[in-house]
Amino acid sequence: MELQDQGYKDLVSGIGDLLIEGRRKAAQQVNAILVHTYWEIGKYIVEYEQNGNEKAEYGSLLFERLSKDLTNAYGKGFSRSNLFQIRMLYLKFPIVQTLSGQLTWSHYVEILKAESELEMGFYAKQTEMEKWSVRELKRQMKSMLFHRLALSKDKEGVLKLANNGHEVQQPEDLIKDPFVLEFLNIPEQHQYLENELEEKLINNLQQFLLELGKGFAFIARQYRISIGGKHFRIDLLFYHRILKCFVLIDLKRGEIDHNDVGQMNLYLNYFRKEEATEGDNEPVGILLGAYKDHILVEYATNSITNKILLAKYQLYLPDKKLLEGALNKLLDI
Repeated sequence: MELQDQGYKDLVSGIGDLLIEGRRKAAQQVNAILVHTYWEIGKYIVEYEQNGNEKAEYGSLLFERLSKDLTNAYGKGFSRSNLFQIRMLYLKFPIVQTLSGQLTWSHYVEILKAESELEMGFYAKQTEMEKWSVRELKRQMKSMLFHRLALSKDKEGVLKLANNGHEVQQPEDLIKDPFVLEFLNIPEQHQYLENELEEKLINNLQQFLLELGKGFAFIARQYRISIGGKHFRIDLLFYHRILKCFVLIDLKRGEIDHNDVGQMNLYLNYFRKEEATEGDNEPVGILLGAYKDHILVEYATNSITNKILLAKYQLYLPDKKLLEGALNKLLDI
């Protein structure tokens, strides 16, 4: 009897989907149990310290002896560095309910490298919200994402960011200051053209989407529109599924000027009337350049009803000490 009909194929496919989902849930549960167990071990170590037996510093005899005895009894996973991180997990997340069941121990190892508890809270929440892999988390921490977002907020906003993560609720939330495009591997002094920048962004689209943030869906590059018999091309076109709107991005190799603002305003007017469908919100334009003049921005965008956002990008990782100093100054104020 032939079983190669569509019903049989659907059966195999359905069983496969169940197996994949079951294995995913099983792995997730194992990871959650492991993190919780490490938290409990960390609690034991800290309580041992507080009883006055020994101060658990990284180089202390406690970790050396504990590592040796636990490894002999239970096998791998109890190196001195791992035990120190286990202790830190309990100290930095003293309420076990704040631990996420979505994050693996490898995620927490990276998060514990952050300089402050504000950063740790942000990266834990954001990793859960955006389902970052460990590799993606490392990249976001290296690019100082928390600092770049925090410096655009007031003190209360920074605390909210640390507790809730970065929530996109309005077009202004799409902007980071600056966007970091180090993954393009363009030397800082290289005299590149705008089309070269665009080409590299498309070739590294997955990394670019990670930098843009949650909700962006890529539609097209060099999207052509025709107005009054003239043809125009938008460098990059996205749709944002959270804001429910088109997002138009124009790339500028140098400084953004008032002509760029006027051109983007033209594009947005067209999209609002010709491209948007029922349920879409007003389109958003982002001018992404290497420089922007704040005074020019103020005058060029004044009285424009369309939402035009001007943002900087840089081709190298930001200066960590500079950003930390600026954020500390903000929090002190």
